[in-house]
Amino acid sequence: MTASTSSTATVQSTSTSRTGKVVLITGASSGIGEATARLLAAAGHRVFLGARRADRLAAVVKEIRAGGGTADHRELDVTCLESVRDFVRAAQESYGRVDVLVNNAGVMPLAMLEALKVDEWNRMIDVNIRGVLHGIAAVLPVMREQGAGHIVNVASVAGHRVDPTAAVYCATKFAVRAISEGLRQESRDLRVTVVSPGFTRTELTGGIGDLGMRAVAEDMMGIAIPATAIGEAIVYAVSQPAEVDVNEIVVRPTAQG
Repeated sequence: MTASTSSTATVQSTSTSRTGKVVLITGASSGIGEATARLLAAAGHRVFLGARRADRLAAVVKEIRAGGGTADHRELDVTCLESVRDFVRAAQESYGRVDVLVNNAGVMPLAMLEALKVDEWNRMIDVNIRGVLHGIAAVLPVMREQGAGHIVNVASVAGHRVDPTAAVYCATKFAVRAISEGLRQESRDLRVTVVSPGFTRTELTGGIGDLGMRAVAEDMMGIAIPATAIGEAIVYAVSQPAEVDVNEIVVRPTAQG
C-alpha cells in the first residue's frame, strides 16, 4: 500500500484527475479527513470535502487546486440528515456522480461514566453513529442507481476493545463496525470498508472537556502516527479493482499495546 504524503506528492494532471473516482469525505477540515483528501487528490481522484469549518475547507481546497488536484467543498453537519443529503447533491452537481463516501467525522470526549456527562454521550452518538447512518442514507440510493459505489467508515481500535473513560466512545465505534458489516452482507454491488486507526495525531483530544483527562490522552499520543498513515490505508482500499472489497484495515503505531 503506497501513496505520497502531502509534502512530497506529485499531483497528476487535471486531465488525469477527471478520470479518477469522485470521493466525498466528511470531517475533512483537519486530521485524517484532510490528509485523506490530499492523498486522494494526489492520486488523481476528485474530492469533495465536508465539515463544519467552511473556512478551513476552503483553504484545503485552494491548496489542492494549487497543486493541480480537483477539489470542492460544502459546509456540513453530519448530525443533520438534510445537511448530508445537500452535501451529496452538491457533489453530484459538481462531478456528476458519487463513487466513494468516506464517513470520517467523529468526536471523542473521554470521561468516566460516573461523571454522567450525558450531553457528551449524546454528542458522540449523534456524530459517530448517526453521522455514519446519515452518510449511508444519503449515498445509498445514488450508488444503487449507479450500480456501484464504495463506503469507507472510519472506526477506531476502540471498536475492538473497551477502556476506562472511553466506554461510550468505544460503544459508538463498535456500532460503526456492526453497521458496516451489516451493509457489507446486504450488498453485492457496493464495496464496504472499515478503517480502524490506533493512536493518530489529530484534533480529537482537543474535544476532551476534562483538562486532566485531556492531558493524559495527549501524553499517550507521544507514540501517535501521522494522519497520512490512515489516509494511505484509505487510498489503498479505494484504489483496488471493482471486484476486490477490502473489508477491514487496522492501522496502529508499532509501539501501541
